[in-house]
Amino acid sequence: MYVTVTANPSVDRTIEVAGLVRGGLHRATGVHVQPGGKGINVARALVSNGIKARAVVPAGGAEGEQLISLLSDYSIEVVRVPALGPVRMNVSVIEPDATVTKLNEPGARLSAAEAKALADAVITAARDAAWVVLAGSLPPGVEPEFYAELLGRLAGEDVRVALDTSGPALRAAFKAKPALVKPNHHELEEAVGCPLRTLGDVVEAAQEIRGLGAGAVLASLGGDGAVLVCEDGCWHAEAPVVQARSTVGAGDATLAGFLAGGGHGERALVSGVAWGAAAVSLPGSTMPRPDDLRPELVTVHEIDAGRGIQGDH
Repeated sequence: MYVTVTANPSVDRTIEVAGLVRGGLHRATGVHVQPGGKGINVARALVSNGIKARAVVPAGGAEGEQLISLLSDYSIEVVRVPALGPVRMNVSVIEPDATVTKLNEPGARLSAAEAKALADAVITAARDAAWVVLAGSLPPGVEPEFYAELLGRLAGEDVRVALDTSGPALRAAFKAKPALVKPNHHELEEAVGCPLRTLGDVVEAAQEIRGLGAGAVLASLGGDGAVLVCEDGCWHAEAPVVQARSTVGAGDATLAGFLAGGGHGERALVSGVAWGAAAVSLPGSTMPRPDDLRPELVTVHEIDAGRGIQGDH
């Protein structure tokens, strides 16, 4: 069982247009409405490939009802934590070349009591889990230490924790030693405080994060694939995308594929990159199914941190 935690879930509306012009009138060529938030996306990807997932979400208001209704279309076990504020509504506008313009609401404020109820629900939900995924931004009212404190409480359980967040919440959590951290390129730059212009820079930044407490770092690099840095070594993998349709949720699919591939080492990286590349070829935040996956097209290289790429696998 995989448990995902989405502290700031959303209802995501993805609108496809022929081109985006500021101040202009646009007629949609396609519209997709899907349950959103990083943890929810990971759970959707897992169940789309026959893997059991349990999603813990705070959900309030009419939008929360819509979120739960949308989740009913998936074989996800949903743990709903009551909240007074409405679930946020996010809009993504996608152009034919897969350029995405996103409008994300901040989310409703969670009270201290609601945040505690969410944390307690996670601990209960995690008792039979192999992995817990703490993913996405924190809503207003929740302190940046929320994930770090959850990691501390989960340390007494027989479970590994993957963390996918950014900013102060990410930095605060390093000391709590998550088994896996999954930043994208921008989030990794933000975490180490400098631009990362080369693959070597990415590896060095990942090693720096490992030095702060993370067990492994899976850095998603968009069209350049992903890098995995862990105690057993460093690898870079990438896969071709024939026709990109949407990058929304691709990083979440990468994380889901990595966990489904074992959550450790080169084989898991290949799986993650295959899932992420498949997601890019699908509309909106649609998660890939088994028929969409092409792991045989993934190219993986082992990296020596001191000497660069060593060769194809």
